Amino acid sequence: MAEHLGLSEAISRYVQDGDTVALEGFTHLIPFAAGHEIIRQQKRDLTVSRMTPDLIYDQLIGAGCVRKLLFSWGGNPGVGSLYRFRDAVENGWPVPLELEEHSHAGLTNRYVAGASGMPFTVMKGYLGTSLGEIAPHVRFLDCPFTGKPVAAVRALNPDTGILHAQRADRAGNVQVWGISGVFREVVMASRQVIVTVEEVVDVLDRRPGDFVMPSMAVTAVCEVPEGARPSYVQDYYERDNDWYRRWPEVSRDRDAFLAWLDESVMGA
Repeated sequence: MAEHLGLSEAISRYVQDGDTVALEGFTHLIPFAAGHEIIRQQKRDLTVSRMTPDLIYDQLIGAGCVRKLLFSWGGNPGVGSLYRFRDAVENGWPVPLELEEHSHAGLTNRYVAGASGMPFTVMKGYLGTSLGEIAPHVRFLDCPFTGKPVAAVRALNPDTGILHAQRADRAGNVQVWGISGVFREVVMASRQVIVTVEEVVDVLDRRPGDFVMPSMAVTAVCEVPEGARPSYVQDYYERDNDWYRRWPEVSRDRDAFLAWLDESVMGA
């Protein structure tokens, strides 16, 4: 059953150097506060996965936390490049970054296989693509029923999945609504799960389109109001688009980035 912990204790206990960590959230519910705590605790040599690594992964990479990135798209949505990501790939600063590229469907299916307790799952998405030919997580085989080719994608079971949600109750059940991305798949695929929430309540009153992850599937719940800013949380706050637009001027230059990191994250 889920424990209620402070964020610092949860990250210290459940994220270790060398782990594989998934910080998910698809435009919505991005766990920025948890990512900043990983930076503050100076975790190192992490393999991190995310369908759309944007600003929080740019920050983790620039802070030297990440050794390898599993991803299916990377950038500052609607703005442009991630300069700390680019610097790590092109120049090895602050440490070299290994890349493993996926399609959205491919990475999703890796989580699905992991959540299902299977070594792999099958899909058609990589057929006829150069990515399918070079990706280490993809193999091709013939369907035993039709004889037609399919792509097998290896299961992904992160050591720790980290997500943000609207609410949890005192028992540790977590309630989510709005764009959920691969929230459920990551919870079920990960060996340990940290969920930061906007608030802890006595009763989870239901919302249209919501779902509740039971306490037995969650390791730790951390009450962190505004824990997804500058992304948005439906019915709590909107996306801070100005902050996303300002990010290139903060991140383009190494010294400017380090000054921001020291003031805004390490000094928080």
